[in-house]
Amino acid sequence: MEYINRIMPALIIITLLPLCGCEGDKPEDDSHAKGSSAVSVAYGGIIVEGSIGDASNLIPILSSDSTSHSIAGMIFNGLVKYDKDMKVVGDLAESWDISDDGLEITFYLKKGVRWHDGHPFTADDVLFTYRLTIDPRTPTAYAGDFLRVKSAQVIDPHTFRVTYGEPFAPALTSWSASVLPRHLLEGEDITKTPLSRHPIGTGPYMFKEWKTGQKIVLISNPDYFEGRPYIDGYIMRIIPDMATMFLELRAKGIDRMGLTPLQYTRQTENNLFRGNFNKFRYLSFSYTYLGYNLENPLFRDRRVRQAISYAIDKGEIVEGVLLGLGQETTGPFKPGTWPYNSGVKRYPYDSRKAKKLLAEAGWKDSDGDGVLDNNGRPFIFEIITYQGNEVRAKCAEIIQRRLADIGIEVKIRVIEWAAFINEFINKKRFDATILGWTITLDPDLYDVWHSSKTKPGELNFISFKNKEVDKLLEKGRGTFNRAERKRCYDKIQEILAEEQPYTFLYVPDALPIISSRFHGIKPAPIGIGYNFIRWYVTKGEQKYVITR
Repeated sequence: MEYINRIMPALIIITLLPLCGCEGDKPEDDSHAKGSSAVSVAYGGIIVEGSIGDASNLIPILSSDSTSHSIAGMIFNGLVKYDKDMKVVGDLAESWDISDDGLEITFYLKKGVRWHDGHPFTADDVLFTYRLTIDPRTPTAYAGDFLRVKSAQVIDPHTFRVTYGEPFAPALTSWSASVLPRHLLEGEDITKTPLSRHPIGTGPYMFKEWKTGQKIVLISNPDYFEGRPYIDGYIMRIIPDMATMFLELRAKGIDRMGLTPLQYTRQTENNLFRGNFNKFRYLSFSYTYLGYNLENPLFRDRRVRQAISYAIDKGEIVEGVLLGLGQETTGPFKPGTWPYNSGVKRYPYDSRKAKKLLAEAGWKDSDGDGVLDNNGRPFIFEIITYQGNEVRAKCAEIIQRRLADIGIEVKIRVIEWAAFINEFINKKRFDATILGWTITLDPDLYDVWHSSKTKPGELNFISFKNKEVDKLLEKGRGTFNRAERKRCYDKIQEILAEEQPYTFLYVPDALPIISSRFHGIKPAPIGIGYNFIRWYVTKGEQKYVITR
């Protein structure tokens, strides 16, 4: 479960189920992932996936959690998406033209696409979604990209043109945002629409059922414009505890989950799992961090935040909690990608330096009780995280122990996911939190770090404000020159490294496990879910039948 920062179905849900870039509807022979002889492709079957948290809202512009977006990403489409090699390709758009100055994009939409209720999809739906997103009455964290648009117009039912007043680097990829049905939402209060719990899209799967806290059920769209998905049904079971979920996997009550490092390295290394499941491992497009509520006086002095970073042994976390299945990180980009800056200030474990910085900031143990204090206030704070993620809970425990060594008392609070997001994160009712962001392929960081995005419910929920970062964010998204963008993001990373609004902890390996009944899985640079509609189960291996 990750908190996310952009509506990009084929990007955000990289380790879950992004949409397929395949064409055609005719089965072809394929080979089993374990290398057995060719098997016959067939339609039918159901895949059951385990999820720690439930969805919150299936209208994508109204939700920020990965569960909601993974489900919505199967129901809705954008105009564009990323393919298996992380290149931008058409989704609802057949093609597009970009003007020489980069300020105008004309999208040519695919013909014959229909909403799940049979209504034709047209450019009017795209214009409606754009207007709905920028409407001040729409409580969305994703309006920023579309507020850059100078004009948007329908040229004809299958041609949509958008014009920008100035260069905007993420312009094309921003149109991967899910398109919503005008004929069902026009004139409706978006916050009260029944579509939030019963969505109708154009995607490969159609909504069937949602039992809160239990399961979400989807059925394949037989008329999907890229071809009918081979797997007839998708069920997400809500199991808010990783140990319980693993027992369900072992008992074959679920077909897919993301493993913990312990489960990956030890608990699945036996004949039962080798014979019935396939495991995958690749560096994820995400990072985990300890974020500080900068409205809390405890964390306003950057020397304090730096001290905490020096007091945390990231290597201990990577080796002891991740069992080596991940990498330490220094900022908000994946190591090895073009915007990553490897030369920023680092915070190797150094408790003496941590104590020195805290003393400079006025924190000393004046009463000898082992806890630092400043003007009579003891340095005690609470780290919140959510139920079911034992990796982050263990991280909190390690951080708690390390900070106790330098005189800081940490309390840990584990909260049910929906309450964690809605009552604590969105309302800024926390001292510090351990969370993760999905890393988008375009390096634009505006929604997470710009000072204008600090309102309740928006993504800069730690209230980070830095005028230089604001200017660099605006400059970085305001040029098409990659070298210039690189200079902007390098500098942003240098500032974040100095300010330490987060203690950036690690980039984990993605560790999905999937029943070996499912064939057609082909790992690629973007992950494994990009071609989900071409996964299949042979007739002899189909265990369940979906009812429509």
